[in-house]
Amino acid sequence: MLLPGLGAVSSTVIAGVLTARHTGEAPIGSVSQMARIRLGSRSDDRNPLIRDFVPLASLDDLVFGGWDPISANALEAARTAGVLDERDLAPISRGLEGVVAMDAVFDRDWVKKLDGFRVKQRATKAELAEALIDDIERFRVEHECDRLVMVWCGSTEAYREPGAVHESVESFEHGLAHNDVEISPSQIYTYAALQSQVPYANGAPNLSCDLPCMLELADRNGVPIGGKDFKTGQTLMKTILAPGFKSRMLGMLGWYSTNILGNCD
Repeated sequence: MLLPGLGAVSSTVIAGVLTARHTGEAPIGSVSQMARIRLGSRSDDRNPLIRDFVPLASLDDLVFGGWDPISANALEAARTAGVLDERDLAPISRGLEGVVAMDAVFDRDWVKKLDGFRVKQRATKAELAEALIDDIERFRVEHECDRLVMVWCGSTEAYREPGAVHESVESFEHGLAHNDVEISPSQIYTYAALQSQVPYANGAPNLSCDLPCMLELADRNGVPIGGKDFKTGQTLMKTILAPGFKSRMLGMLGWYSTNILGNCD
């Protein structure tokens, strides 16, 4: 599992998996590991666990890697994020420290509140994409992975409307070669993943895989893409509660919430 952005979300996910391995406790919150799927009608009483019905990798088989412009490894990222207490991190600290961040593709124009220190330096965005492709292949070989998946866990980038550079793979690659300012870091990660035959999921509301060029490339290479924000915290609560409020005609004057896990947005 390749994670662009070793921040609060990534470090918490990795810590959860490592803790489940270490303690044998149920991985609370994991749909793939704990939820069931109904087969046939309700009266058939056929409800296997999703993990038994679909050929998923087990938690023991997962290997984590990622890129980050700030943190050196997942342990440092977890301590910086402050989501987990030291008592949670201590038993799995060696495993977290072993997830070493690769230098990131980073552009402060897209995330004004962050400064990047561990950043790839290349002449063009095309060369940055090639550097990511090299990172992906090196990770695949070093860890003897049968398959990879990339999940964007970086901070939400500034929103900009899609432009001509996003209309086709050809225009996007021309933009990469000429450092088009409308190509964001997440789009470079998406392109690198698809060119490496790696499925890509977007965990933020910014544009990365939902662009004509990426749809074309995914179709051409036969690689799944998807995602538009994790909705695991305050956003999830809004999407659960809001329809209920509306169906009961409960008026609201305003809505305020705090983004806890996305604390670098």
